[in-house]
Amino acid sequence: MVSTDMIVKVYKIFTESEWNDFQANNQFKGSADDLRDGFIHLSTEEQIDEVMKKYFSGQHPLYVAEFSDLNFLQKLKWEISASGGVYPHLYDSNLLPGDVTGFVKL
Repeated sequence: MVSTDMIVKVYKIFTESEWNDFQANNQFKGSADDLRDGFIHLSTEEQIDEVMKKYFSGQHPLYVAEFSDLNFLQKLKWEISASGGVYPHLYDSNLLPGDVTGFVKL
């Protein structure tokens, strides 16, 4: 289990269409993969490059949104993935623009 005391930021990678939908609808219910799995997939800073290579290869542009609010971080469930890594997941909640503490377009 990962303590939120150790993690100060998590990230969500968005395709351009997902980012545009997020902005237009003022919420993000999840990508097709998120909806299939029943939670919103997030990453730590150390996991971003691997996740982009594995799931977003060849997709441009991408948006990486940062989430660092303590109240947001406390909602996360940390789970072991099939690859053995421990990833943050958001259950039973949508992402809201007010949750984003920064973003970059890649």
